Amino acid sequence: MVQTSELTAEIRSQQDFILTEWVNFQLSALTLRRELLKEQDLKDQSQCFLELFVSALESNSDSSTPSWKLVKEMLHETSKSRARLGFTPKETAIFVFSLKQPLFTLLQKRNQSDAKQLASELWEISVLVDELGLYTAEIHQQHREEVILRQQQEVLELSTPVVQLWESVLALPLIGTLDSARTQIVMETLLQRIVETSAKIAVIDITGVPTVDTLVAQHLMKTVSAARLMGADCIISGIRPQIAQTIVHLGVDLNDIVTKSTLAAAFQMALEQLGAKVTMASAPV
Repeated sequence: MVQTSELTAEIRSQQDFILTEWVNFQLSALTLRRELLKEQDLKDQSQCFLELFVSALESNSDSSTPSWKLVKEMLHETSKSRARLGFTPKETAIFVFSLKQPLFTLLQKRNQSDAKQLASELWEISVLVDELGLYTAEIHQQHREEVILRQQQEVLELSTPVVQLWESVLALPLIGTLDSARTQIVMETLLQRIVETSAKIAVIDITGVPTVDTLVAQHLMKTVSAARLMGADCIISGIRPQIAQTIVHLGVDLNDIVTKSTLAAAFQMALEQLGAKVTMASAPV
């Protein structure tokens, strides 16, 4: 086991040297993104981490104990910050892993005449730094996944706009694949707009949907049913010949749903159902 009291005392006495060597190694690393992280910020982060690292090491070298809580909290925030800036997991983890070099140099000087003690201390410090480095990479990956999921959610919301074509008439143009997750967003967005506008008719345009299978048809029918419960009839437009044939082959029953080949035709039918009509203005004399 590492004699933590002796080791931490020596690390503290050599803290300036360790910090300088550590920062220089990071600055020379190919993974450092200088355009994303200022040199002074790197120095400040390194100094703060090293102080927390030594303070925790004074208690023990087991990173799973409460004494390492502050160290992990800092690594958590550092990982999240670098993930937001665009650092990769490798670029983020090198912040911790690069601390090995100055620590190993110190241990070698400390145990020049005791190979057994040197091997023991090198192994334990290596395991400790590896655990912290892997923790950093895991937090970074988790945060990146959260960012990606949030961006996907935002893209889904932006890709399902509900526009008002006329008084009491809404249009929902769909582009891309219609899966369960997107159907839920489509349904929620459409129902909310029906409530806000008191719409009587909603035109769901699937011109931009590449394929329609049984699952897509079921999703469309669910959306239509939900809209009807809110008091709005639905018209599905964009039924191309290929889609019509697919629906027939699949045996999907859309008999109770009005369908049109184009958005213009669906809009015209919506106006007719409302008793409205659009006419050409008389040519000026």
